[in-house]
Amino acid sequence: MTTFKTLLLAAALVAPAAMTATAADAQVSGIAVADAQGAIANSKAWNAARAQIETTYKAQLDQAETRRQAVARELQPLVTAFQTAQRAPGATDASLRPQAQAIQTRETAANQELARLTQPAQRAQQYAIEQIQAKLSDAVTAAVRAKNVSLLLRPEAALFAQPTADITPAITTELDRLVPSVSTAVPANWQPNQQGGQQQQGAAPAPAGRAPAATRTPQGR
Repeated sequence: MTTFKTLLLAAALVAPAAMTATAADAQVSGIAVADAQGAIANSKAWNAARAQIETTYKAQLDQAETRRQAVARELQPLVTAFQTAQRAPGATDASLRPQAQAIQTRETAANQELARLTQPAQRAQQYAIEQIQAKLSDAVTAAVRAKNVSLLLRPEAALFAQPTADITPAITTELDRLVPSVSTAVPANWQPNQQGGQQQQGAAPAPAGRAPAATRTPQGR
């Protein structure tokens, strides 16, 4: 199972700003760029689903956040002691290894606990996202036709692009038309990727999660 931090992965995705009227609404014609994650993240269906999930699973998410903070407090003295030992004269990988392993073992156990607490919310979010992704190809096709685009690139593939070349908002508009809403009630026999959306369209957007990994395990020198 993908971790809550990775899927909802733990900070809100900053989607491209909406184009303004006038020049930004002109026909693109030619080469354009688009952010599929941003298009989904800005969609009405996704934002409504995320709000519903955060309400439905509030108790579990709050519990996971409380545990994450508690584990972070537990680990901090161990990490501080490790860092002190790391700076000590004569410190070696062998001498530091027991401390590092103890921290890593505790962190692994904590992450497994957090994953169990957030699993229902993770599944609901994956289910909602896949419903939108199933229509992403149709939305891209419609936006490309409307903007007379002959070549569409990911933003990271373009060395430079004018803001008017970004058709992400147009794709979001099409998604809102094609997928006005999605269900967050996960069927009992549903498994991720059944609709093939993630395989075809890439990673899911990262909504505002509340249960990231406990801490970063220190490494020996």
